[in-house]
Amino acid sequence: MPKASARHILVSSEQECLDLMKRIEEGEDFAALAAECSSCPSGKQGGALGTFGPGQMVPEFDAAVFGGDVGQVQGPVKTDFGYHLLEVTERTD
Repeated sequence: MPKASARHILVSSEQECLDLMKRIEEGEDFAALAAECSSCPSGKQGGALGTFGPGQMVPEFDAAVFGGDVGQVQGPVKTDFGYHLLEVTERTD
């Protein structure tokens, strides 16, 4: 069964998400931005969500984590919780 480790930044608007993506593209640290800006408690750990399998997260999140490239920041990903930037840090298929 596939497993993935990921980290994310959760914000309330798509524009916030896009602004954070730009900051990351310009060289700011993902974990530092997660700690500063994420509304999820995982922000305190740099956005780290640990290791999980398919179906353990909401469908939109799962699709991005198990369909995107490892090490590439993806987003905005809209869920019922808000807008996410996410990065798969490790995945086994």
